[in-house]
Amino acid sequence: MLDTAVDYDAITAAIRALCEGETDTVALMATVVCEIHHHHPFADWTGFYRVVGPELLKIGPYQGGHGCLVIPFSRGVCGAAARTGKALNVPDVEAFADHIACSSSTRSELVVPVWNGAGVLLGVLDLDSDTPAAFTKADEDWIVPLLAEVFRDAV
Repeated sequence: MLDTAVDYDAITAAIRALCEGETDTVALMATVVCEIHHHHPFADWTGFYRVVGPELLKIGPYQGGHGCLVIPFSRGVCGAAARTGKALNVPDVEAFADHIACSSSTRSELVVPVWNGAGVLLGVLDLDSDTPAAFTKADEDWIVPLLAEVFRDAV
């Protein structure tokens, strides 16, 4: 049987150590994605969508199969999280009216907006899973403050 426990402390320690002193947004995104993707047991696709224009997201660093290249704020779970500024934990993507199926195997999603310390929305972190209801409130409670800390000085 697979170990499905998430070692938040170990992932956090690795991300903090690897990102210490870094301010480049893309470098931070790439590092965060790598650590989460390889250490969260339900992360089948892990990536960032970056804000590249008014109400427009474009794919950033990711791990897993191909993702959607461009997502407007008006579409999908990622767009809704960017538009509302709130994390969205979707246990069944088929039940989300405007879900964009970048991968037909995705069953659940956790999407978290990411700001720097100046209050600029940099993008969203998108965790996709082939398992229904894969992400928990504990995942959200862990990742939201960690992203705020990591991206505080990002430019």
